[in-house]
Amino acid sequence: MTERLCAQPAQPATIRVLLADDQALMRAGFRALLDAEDDLAVVGEAADGASAVELSRRLRPDVVLMDVQMPGLDGIEATRRIAVDPDLAAVRVLILTNYGLDSHVFAALRAGASGFLLKDADPADLLQAVAVVARGDALLAPGITRTLISEFVAGPPPADPAAGRDVLTAREQEIVELVARGLNNDEIAERMVISPLTAKTHVNRAMTKLHCRDRAQLVVWAYESGLITPRRR
Repeated sequence: MTERLCAQPAQPATIRVLLADDQALMRAGFRALLDAEDDLAVVGEAADGASAVELSRRLRPDVVLMDVQMPGLDGIEATRRIAVDPDLAAVRVLILTNYGLDSHVFAALRAGASGFLLKDADPADLLQAVAVVARGDALLAPGITRTLISEFVAGPPPADPAAGRDVLTAREQEIVELVARGLNNDEIAERMVISPLTAKTHVNRAMTKLHCRDRAQLVVWAYESGLITPRRR
């Protein structure tokens, strides 16, 4: 007798989340929201930045929801330590803060964060943000891009405008410029008359060549290198 196995629909992988916030009540709220989803699971909690780094190394979460202001090691430095650790290359950090899109944005993205969200965001926006960051994309809304631009407008020009550009092809430079302007892969594909898959391939190649973890750091590089110049008003 021959056995026949019925194909089962693929189940979505569970996204493992680490919460890092010095307020226990805030962590409890995030845990309740995330654990209510079938494809999300909170695997640990940290009350300060040092614990967030240590738990990231021990638990290897997919996403760390990281508060900015915490006692001792703050969220920005904790993010940087996670980002530079080769053993944590697969860990993504989503910064959460009570503050508006100010200098924390630039500091967080330079440290290696993959996204930035206000704590008063709608629950649906938070859940979507975790999913976006977990799959390796950057949560880079137009508001964040505008903040990055304003930072460079206010600051001094890059010390070496052409630094690093020689490793990119002309097409890759064009792609990076569009990423820095806030376009997603579909929008880039439409603008350049290529497929979204081809656009994604070019973006990934540029990130590899420039040693950028994700699109967020690619945007930072574009402005720091002088590849694009903010439009001054």
